[in-house]
Amino acid sequence: MRKKSPPVTPQNDQDLHQLGACSCCSMSRRDFMQLTAVLGAAALLPNKITRAATADGAGTLHPLRIGYLPITDASPFLVAHAKKFYAEEGLDVEQPKLFRAWPQLVEAFLAGQIDVIHLLAPTTLMVRYGSKFPAKIVAWNHVNGSALTVAPDVNNLRDLAGKTVAVPFWFSIHNVILQHLLRKEGLVAVSKFSGKANEVKLVIMPPPDMLSALANGSIAGYIVAEPFNAAAENLKVGKILRFTGDVWQSHACCVVFMREADLELRPEWSQGVVNSIVKAQRWIRENRQETAQILSKESGNNYTPHPQAVLERALSHYDADTYSQQGALQHVDWQQRRIDFQPFPYPSYTEELVRLLKLTHVEGDVKFLNGLNPSAVAKDLVDDRFVRKAIEKAGGAKAFDLPDSLLRKENLA
Repeated sequence: MRKKSPPVTPQNDQDLHQLGACSCCSMSRRDFMQLTAVLGAAALLPNKITRAATADGAGTLHPLRIGYLPITDASPFLVAHAKKFYAEEGLDVEQPKLFRAWPQLVEAFLAGQIDVIHLLAPTTLMVRYGSKFPAKIVAWNHVNGSALTVAPDVNNLRDLAGKTVAVPFWFSIHNVILQHLLRKEGLVAVSKFSGKANEVKLVIMPPPDMLSALANGSIAGYIVAEPFNAAAENLKVGKILRFTGDVWQSHACCVVFMREADLELRPEWSQGVVNSIVKAQRWIRENRQETAQILSKESGNNYTPHPQAVLERALSHYDADTYSQQGALQHVDWQQRRIDFQPFPYPSYTEELVRLLKLTHVEGDVKFLNGLNPSAVAKDLVDDRFVRKAIEKAGGAKAFDLPDSLLRKENLA
């Protein structure tokens, strides 16, 4: 049995935010389990969505409505708003709406209350094929940007045997990559322990709860998006065992998701939305410290509750020597960033994601996965018409370190 680490006592508001203990960051585990129920009802909504996508009751187009969770994955949405990139595309836009959990964000999107969201890439499969809801990926929102953070006494994956690790949702790249790593070590992911020595119990937990759970010893680790890994480092309650981008090179985590009705009925408007997000990605690549300032709680922009110091670490700190020594970084030759921003949704990634999901333990009704053909999904789930034009407008493929062919081979270690 692992000896529990002493609890971290928050000394100020910054500690409260980093630990997720403040009321403004709290989310219940039940919220995350609601997502399955929300998606189960999605098939009843498409006709309503088509009407909502074209106009409000008065026949006038409504302003762009953006929904997001306060993680670094959402940075392009928020920077595009702060830097007025949407306005430069001629779009009237509301203040982006912060949601505390994936179920509420998805539900607002399905109900037509939000026009564009960032969403976990595997969850888009659940929406489009599990619930048959007409929405598509139009771009990636970022690459990498997640890590497996563990208690100080965990030194390798084998140390997780018999212990509990938190993931943000079953249909997340975090769950997919974690289970890929566990399989390579002969470990088995389970929802409940059966007594076998090679089992690792996975639990669904909202990201803001993960820090305090790790600090008080109720979990041995968690795998999640930034800045919660950076926060654990800054608070010295955990260490990074592995960066996800060091396992799957330049993988997508959250993607830009829009309703199909908007893409078909409002193509110019949709192009403006994608142009703005892509332009923001290029700006972030060149202005990481200013991005941290814009998104921080100190800025007064009300975008996230995170301190600037934590965001700066998440966006910029990737010390190859230090992380190589602790095993978190094993592929320095990949020459990546801790989190980076490139918008093109490679078909090869979508295909590999479908294949891996079929090997991944998830809960809920997953029968729809059995019938999915990876290459067919890559063509159907993604609409890359808008992002191709947006990349050219933002400086071309080289501005994002992309190959001119916009093709690649997936590198999964």
